[in-house]
Amino acid sequence: MRKIICVTFLLLVVASQHASGQALRIPDTTNYVCITGKKIATTEITVHYSAPGVKGREGKIYGTSVVPFGYEVLGFGSAMPSPWRAGADEATTMSFSTDVTINGKKLPAGKYAFFIEAHEDSSVLIFNKNTKEWGSYFYRKELDVLHVPTVQKKNLPYLQERLVYNFTNQTDRSVDISLDWERWSFPLRVAIDLKNTVLENIREQMSGAIGFDPASLEAAAGWCVANDTNYNEALNWINSATDPRLGGVRSFNALSIQSRILKKLGNDKEASDMMKAATENASAQELHNYGRQLMSENKLPQAFEVFQKNFTKNKGAWPTNAGMMRIYSAMGNYKKALEHAKAALPQAQDEATKKFLETAIKTLEQGKPL
Repeated sequence: MRKIICVTFLLLVVASQHASGQALRIPDTTNYVCITGKKIATTEITVHYSAPGVKGREGKIYGTSVVPFGYEVLGFGSAMPSPWRAGADEATTMSFSTDVTINGKKLPAGKYAFFIEAHEDSSVLIFNKNTKEWGSYFYRKELDVLHVPTVQKKNLPYLQERLVYNFTNQTDRSVDISLDWERWSFPLRVAIDLKNTVLENIREQMSGAIGFDPASLEAAAGWCVANDTNYNEALNWINSATDPRLGGVRSFNALSIQSRILKKLGNDKEASDMMKAATENASAQELHNYGRQLMSENKLPQAFEVFQKNFTKNKGAWPTNAGMMRIYSAMGNYKKALEHAKAALPQAQDEATKKFLETAIKTLEQGKPL
């Protein structure tokens, strides 16, 4: 009686599993399941695919039943003409965490089934909404989001036994992906709008807890200044970052960012007042760096004022003599520049700086500019 009950229970469990759609899954050791990806700035790219092997079929892959040219009715599923699944088994998928372009054409952020309409010399890359299908047996053309042409490379000098997706030529705003199999390679380029992509990521972060952190608010506003964008929102961020009621600090860096944003928005008087307040809170090194910035912008009178203020305020301490040396040289007063160069030499903080000053002294003694 006990044995009959156990068998009955087992049959019920098996029947329950089939009724719920569960079935035994044995790992496929024929086609390797692969996941690969890259990150460009804040954009994450992931490719999930199964990799078939050539298995002695060299020269018999493309334009055959393995990879038919164009569309072919596969005889199962939707029984509709279907492209190549660009892999094996389940549909190959590509996902992008932000909007991108594929070979110059826009593709919204998301996860897509990836197919290829292969031909003899050029092919078409297809991105489709149905990511759950098996291969391309259930392909529905109306779910295609993007078709983009590509020209494949053929007769490569090496045999790629296992199909693989390779990432190459990465920059800060693009990366090349190629499907390589047998002696063919299908390339595509993924590119991002770097500035807008990073800005949207910053906005997303600032909408969370760090949107209350003065240092993060300052960093966000500083990024906008450095990238010449989004000034109105950046002003709100830096206003909060410097508000003592919110825990903000009116540091030189924060106030100088605030000044630059105000100037970009056309508030010149307020920007000037803010920069004066910033210099009052600056360290000797911060004033020195600000003077160097003004020199790089060819604003020599303003730079002289900053270097002179630094020298007086900090009583000739490092690096104020080095600053005076630079500005006097730039203004053509090599005698005064030499005086400050000699005063700066014993203040040098490291051997490299000491050697630079020694060279500067020799140059100035010859009546030449730095």
